[in-house]
Amino acid sequence: MKKICVVGVGYVGLVSGACFADLGNRVIALDIDEKRVENLNKGIMPIYEPGLEELVERNVKSGRLSFTTSYEEALDGAEFAFIAVGTPSGVDGDADLQYVASAARSIAENMSEELILINKSTVPVGTGDWVANIVKETQPEEVDFSVVSCPEFLREGSAITDFMNPHRTVLGSEDVEAAEKVAHLHLPLRAPIVITNLRTAEMIKYASNAFLATKISFINEVADICEKLGADVKEVAIGMGYDKRIGPMFLDAGLGWGGSCFPKDVKALAYMAEESGIDPLILNKTLDVNYKRRDDVVKHVTEMLGGDVKGKTIGLLGLAFKPNTDDMRDAPSIDIANALNAAGATVRGFDPVSMDVARDLLPALQMCENSYTMAENCDALIVVTEWNEFKQLDLKKIKAAMNESAVVFDGRNIYDPTYMRELDFNYRAMGRGYDGNGV
Repeated sequence: MKKICVVGVGYVGLVSGACFADLGNRVIALDIDEKRVENLNKGIMPIYEPGLEELVERNVKSGRLSFTTSYEEALDGAEFAFIAVGTPSGVDGDADLQYVASAARSIAENMSEELILINKSTVPVGTGDWVANIVKETQPEEVDFSVVSCPEFLREGSAITDFMNPHRTVLGSEDVEAAEKVAHLHLPLRAPIVITNLRTAEMIKYASNAFLATKISFINEVADICEKLGADVKEVAIGMGYDKRIGPMFLDAGLGWGGSCFPKDVKALAYMAEESGIDPLILNKTLDVNYKRRDDVVKHVTEMLGGDVKGKTIGLLGLAFKPNTDDMRDAPSIDIANALNAAGATVRGFDPVSMDVARDLLPALQMCENSYTMAENCDALIVVTEWNEFKQLDLKKIKAAMNESAVVFDGRNIYDPTYMRELDFNYRAMGRGYDGNGV
């Protein structure tokens, strides 16, 4: 059993800490937010993630997982200290590293024996060297340490599965022995382990996320072409996905990506490129295509309602940026709701888990208790998040509840256009050959 300290109990830190504990390690998860730690000690989760509450509860009861605000307590006897704090986008798109710096200084001030520091947060290339310098400069007395980069590849909504069944583990360090010790922690996961230098490991994370974001923006641009030419982007994606060089994942056309990773990582990589004198043409266009989707849906719904949404009631099916999470960071629903409100529409919303988070971000949004109450006397519905329960709605009941216009804009392509036409909806999907007559 190894003793591990995890700094930060957000999505990455809490999931990683709970999973390492489940693998048989002793984990102390630290956060400077006293209320968050207090709630965790009461079994109250700060985030929604399928299976996380049960995982935390099981490992707390076993004594393998605990929570604290004390660095001294968390580092006592620890062999590894994971830094898993937030790195939000700065004004220019660069990553804000203030929380990483604070964690590194606090670790340096409280470590009393040899320690391996592991950057789990997504950080710009060169951050590992920077963290090492902070620790050296801050230590009251010199204590041996090494820095390893171990970028996370967890998807919100399936983070526990992703941790326990990774495609690969990437480790970077100038100290090969330290990297090998961290590799040993990951051996029970039985996945390929890539050991490289610090900067290469940091770049692998950014390059991976930027590529996936580009893949989504690409299929969204193809969707626009399909719509004009009468092709069906869902069938196009299936045909493309059988090619092993392409693969089927991240080829779902829709409203684009949001959340905490893709937006900030693409922006950060573009910023790093520009700072290095490189013009990141593809990265910038990836961002442009993605955010244009949000403007387009407002434009399309306005057209379907006769050119004006003023005085209309429009419902948003889903608010979180993706299903199986309550994360509203950079969610398309925010831009869509604000634009419709600004144009004079009354906007309603329903989401299975993110309503409490959304209330603070969208104070003008009328929150509804379910999809059916939201549809009552609505002029239009927009599918924003592809929750499974929306795929199973009684669409006849939805149609009967709506006003005569019965506009449905399917921003995630979850419904069959032929069936929607049979129900007499004025239905439009993304890249499925819309002909302007409700098809």
